[in-house]
Order: sequence, then C-alpha cells, then structure tokens
Amino acid sequence: MNGIICAIIIGLICGFLAGKIMRGGGFGLVLNLLLGLVGGAVGGWLFDLLNISAGGGWIGQTITGLVGAIVVLWVASLFKK
Repeated sequence: MNGIICAIIIGLICGFLAGKIMRGGGFGLVLNLLLGLVGGAVGGWLFDLLNISAGGGWIGQTITGLVGAIVVLWVASLFKK
C-alpha cells in the first residue's frame, strides 16, 4: 500500500514537471497531473521495452515517470490541435 501511494505521488510530481518542460504542450494543472500518472506507467513500459534502467529508488522512478509523462504529453498535444 505504501508503494502505491509513493508511485502516485511521484506520478503527480512528474506530471507537473512535464507540464513545465513541455512549454505550450501542457493541458492545465489537473490534466497534467493525471497525464503524469499515466506517464509513469508508460515510462516504465518504454524503459522495459528498450531495456533501459534508470536505477532504483525514488530517483529512478522519478526519471522514468518524467520521461513517460513527457511522452504522454507530447502524444496528447498531437491530438490537441
């Protein structure tokens, strides 16, 4: 249970950071946070697919989630237009 809460918090932080990194690609705070949650899962899947390890612990999870959130925001911005 504790791991799930940490993963949700990290996903929310990654969504916020991805919205700041993707200038003009964000969707507002709430949607960026939700896309960050999805991005954490997408980042984990992408890193596994490419056989990349971001390291363990919360730093590795944050890197993975941030990359995933950026990818999700980028893909979502393609449909925004």
